[in-house]
This record gives sequence, C-alpha cells and structure tokens, in this order.
Amino acid sequence: MTSIKTNAIVLSSVKYGEADLIVTCFTKEVGLVSFFMRGIRKSKRGKFKSSFFQSLSCLDLDFMHRDQKNLQFLKDAKVAIPYKSLHQNIYKSCIAMFLAEVLKACIREEERNLELYLFIENALIALDEAEKFSNFHLLFLVELTRFLGFYPEMNHQNLAYFNMIEGRFEAEDSSIYTVQNSNVDILERILNQQKTDLFQNLGLNQKKRQDFLDFIIYYYELHLQSFYKPKSKEILEQLF
Repeated sequence: MTSIKTNAIVLSSVKYGEADLIVTCFTKEVGLVSFFMRGIRKSKRGKFKSSFFQSLSCLDLDFMHRDQKNLQFLKDAKVAIPYKSLHQNIYKSCIAMFLAEVLKACIREEERNLELYLFIENALIALDEAEKFSNFHLLFLVELTRFLGFYPEMNHQNLAYFNMIEGRFEAEDSSIYTVQNSNVDILERILNQQKTDLFQNLGLNQKKRQDFLDFIIYYYELHLQSFYKPKSKEILEQLF
C-alpha cells in the first residue's frame, strides 16, 4: 500500500446504489485510477463534494494505492484548477462531457504519461478561457491521436485519398478503408498547421462539422479496439 499525492483529471463519475459514486480519474503520477466514494451523494457534511467530480474537473488528490485492487481509497481531494466557465457554460460543459467519454474509452494506462496529461490539462484551461470554440472538440480529437499512436502521417499530404487504416494520404483508392471526400480536405487543413491551434477557424457549418466528427470517430474505432461511440455525441451535435 502506497500513499500518493497527485494532480488528476476526472473522466467519469458513476452513481452506485443510493448514495455512492465510483469516480475514475486520469492522474498525473500513476495514470488511470478509480475510487469508491461511499455516501458522497447524501452526506452534506463530508469533506468531499460531489461537485468536485464533474467531467474533466482538475483536482489535487491524496489517496492510498493498493496493488491488485480495482478501487482505491481517497483520503483528500481539492480543486486544483477552478474553472471560470467550463461547467457553467452549457456549450462548454457539453464538450467536456463528450471529451470525458472519449478519454475514458481511449486511456487504458495504469502508469504515468506526463505528455498526455499535460496536453489534456492545458487544452482544458484554454477551453475554459475561450470565447469561440465551435471546432474545439474536432481539433482536440485530431491532436489526441498524436498521443495515442495513430496521428496521420505528414509526408503524404496534397494527395487526394486518405487511408484510414494506414493513417496516411495516398494517390489512389487502394482499399475499402481509403476515402476521398471533404473530410479528407478538412483533415489536411488541420494537419497543415505549423503550430497546433485548438481554436482554428475551419469555416464549417453544422452539417460539415458533424460529418467530420463521424469521420474522426470512425478513425478512432479502426485504431482502438476498446473505443466506443460516445453516448453524448447526439447531445453535442444538437449544439454544434
């Protein structure tokens, strides 16, 4: 049993019974960790507030890590980064709910991944402060593939086709997973950024935005066996 203090990002908070929660976090020091929060939904005097564990909250955690145990014991939790608008703005909170689902489906590591953690944390801080963010979830998903191991190859751009299995641009239709459509053009524009801009103006209407979201989710499904289509996608598409 080891005592660990670390920053963490909440990926999910699931009701268990009448008063409990099971909270899953991506931690800065040890990767994915889940906690059993007994009585938190009924207790008004406890040191933990259920509001701490909203989607993508950034926390400071102090907990006991027990090997071979799926659920850990949380000793203390505090808000590490107080958001100004992420949970108050309905549009941003919807994006947060969607991205939390995506991250929960993607991250399987019970070990430290500092680069991935810092990318997520910095992206959330930027989203919290942003005024225009209608393409944020799309650009985040593309950039996230860099950390998951299937970021599209950069040396085959300006070609008409994109091979979704190989993750590269090609000159011809080589397989059933090779596509040629407006989504390929959008992807190429995103990849052509010299510096990643999660708030890039892509000039998309709602239909094109939704089509590209379907495209990138399918790309995830092809590369991650554990990935599933987020339930919150339908809500997201009503707003964006």
